[in-house]
Amino acid sequence: MQEDMGSAKAEGFLRKLGRIIGSAVDWFEVTILAGGTAALAVILIANVIARTFFQSIYYAEELSLFLIILVTMVGVSYAARKARHIRMGAFFDLMPPKMEKIFIFVISGVNAFVFFLLAYHSYDYVHKMQMLGQRTAALQIPYWIFNLIVPIGFALAGIQYIRTIIKNIVEKDVWLSPEQQSEYEDEATLGY
Repeated sequence: MQEDMGSAKAEGFLRKLGRIIGSAVDWFEVTILAGGTAALAVILIANVIARTFFQSIYYAEELSLFLIILVTMVGVSYAARKARHIRMGAFFDLMPPKMEKIFIFVISGVNAFVFFLLAYHSYDYVHKMQMLGQRTAALQIPYWIFNLIVPIGFALAGIQYIRTIIKNIVEKDVWLSPEQQSEYEDEATLGY
């Protein structure tokens, strides 16, 4: 009896910890996406105004490139966590929930593998760039720093797919991502 209470407390603690980590990751990703997009807009608009009336901002292109890479890679992780990635919804709608769950396991496992593989290769590329010592033209910042977010973004996306697998193991219902439950509705509940 006490073992059941202990495992229930542990499960409750793990769920709470998962929600806290999920909230922190959500805040981080949304802040980066919103801030990066706003900063990109400000820099590009300021550069257009400066180029029209004065002189172009010499570092605007490099900073814009970095912000585009940052927003793209954080966006990959965000899309995986919120199930905003491309999927074949029509096929899922036709499948029974058990088959849908099996497909989610396979798709999430393959996606996690691919993203971790991409993270490995992009880290290798960044490491080679670091060894070459190449710097950006305007700001003279080591170029590898600009690309460091790429392996991090791929790894975060892989982690989101692993979280999806874990969520589908723990929960009875089908989850497309750690935070998005499947929209599958049984015909019996719809009254057909």
